Amino acid sequence: MRPEDILVPTPSGVCCKPGGFHIDPTRPVEKALITHGHSDHARVGHGAVLATQETLDIMRLRYGDNFAGATQAIRYGERLALGGAEVSFHPAGHVLGSAQIRVSCGGLTIVASGDYKDVADPTCAPFELVPCDVFITEATFGLPVFRHHDADGEIGKLLHSVKLFPERAHLVGAYSLGKAQRVIALIRAAGHDKTIYLHGAMEKITRYYESRGIALGDLELVRGARKSELAGHIVLCPPTAMGDLWSRRFPDPVFAFASGWMRVRARARQRGVTLPLVISDHADWDGLTSTIAATGASEVWVTHGQEDALVHWCRSRGLKARPLDIVGYGDEEEHEVATDEGGLPLPAGERVGVRGIGPLDHEPPHPDAARERATSDLSPQGRGEEESGE
Repeated sequence: MRPEDILVPTPSGVCCKPGGFHIDPTRPVEKALITHGHSDHARVGHGAVLATQETLDIMRLRYGDNFAGATQAIRYGERLALGGAEVSFHPAGHVLGSAQIRVSCGGLTIVASGDYKDVADPTCAPFELVPCDVFITEATFGLPVFRHHDADGEIGKLLHSVKLFPERAHLVGAYSLGKAQRVIALIRAAGHDKTIYLHGAMEKITRYYESRGIALGDLELVRGARKSELAGHIVLCPPTAMGDLWSRRFPDPVFAFASGWMRVRARARQRGVTLPLVISDHADWDGLTSTIAATGASEVWVTHGQEDALVHWCRSRGLKARPLDIVGYGDEEEHEVATDEGGLPLPAGERVGVRGIGPLDHEPPHPDAARERATSDLSPQGRGEEESGE
C-alpha cells in the first residue's frame, strides 16, 4: 500500500479514504478529525468531529454548541478504529488540547502534525515524538532565518521595560487562544505578581484555561478600569486592538507584540511595535528539521507555510518530500479581529482549495528563490493563506 492510498490532498483538505474522514478540513465534510482549536484548522459545519476534549470545548466557546452535527472526544494515546484505518492523537505542544494525528493502515503509519512546537510551554502538554513512515509537517517558519529566541529572555525584556517605565501601560498584542495564556504563564514564572489586565475578547478562553488547572494569577478586565490605574501594568489584547480607538484609553502605552514574526524587524516597524517579543507557538527552522529527522520518516509532506525550502532540505538528505499546497491554512494571529470587549475575537475569512498537486518527483524552487520571495512578506499571508494562530 502506498501513502497516497491512505491520505490524499483534496480541495477540502487531507482525506483518508480507507477511514472515511478528513483531517482539519477547510470546508464542511461528513467526518472531521481536528488537531486543535485555531479557526484555520477547526471550522464549523461538519457532520461529526473527533478531537481532544479541550479542542471540542474551545470550538464550543468560539462557535456555540451546534458547531457540528455530532462530537466525540478522544484521549491522548487512545487508539480508535475508523473504517479500514486506526487513528490516535498525540500531544503537539502548540496550544491547550492540540494534537498530532497518527493514521495506520496496511502496515504504514502516517503522522499529521497539525501545528506544533518542540519547546516547553506551561499551558499545554509537551510535544510527543511519534515514529512514522510518512510525516506531514507544517512549515509556518520553514526558512533558516527563523530561529526563535528564548521565550524567557523575551519576557525578561518586557518586565525590564515595565520596570523602566512605571508611568506607562504596556500593551502586549497576542493571539487570544494559546499565545496570550502562555505569555501570562511565562510572566508569572518570571516572578511578576501584579494584576495583568485583559481585553474583554480574551476573557472566555483565558478563564477556560484556568478551569483546566492552569494558574495565571490575578487577572482583571480593562473594562471599567481608570486610566491612572493602568499605569505600570501589562495589558494583553488581540493584535488588531492595538491600532483601535480602544488603545487610546491607556497612559502613554508601550506597544509590544508576542509573535514569531517579530523576528523580522520590518514587520515590527510596519505594525508600530516598539517592543517586539519573539515568542512563537510554532517550531522554528531548527525545530522543524530536528523533528523531521527524529521521526524516522522516509517521506515528508509539507503544508502551510514556507514549503519549498523545507522540501529542498528533506530531499538534500535523501528523503522523499513534496509540498501539499493546500490553501486555507495560514496566520490567524495576524488577522484576528477584536470584537468589542464583550465577545470573542473573530478570525478573518480565508480562501480554501488545493493548488498544483504534483508528483513526488516534482522539483520545487531552490530555497534561495523561496527566501527571496519570502523576504518581502515572510508570512503565509503572502501565499494566500490567512490563518494559523502563530
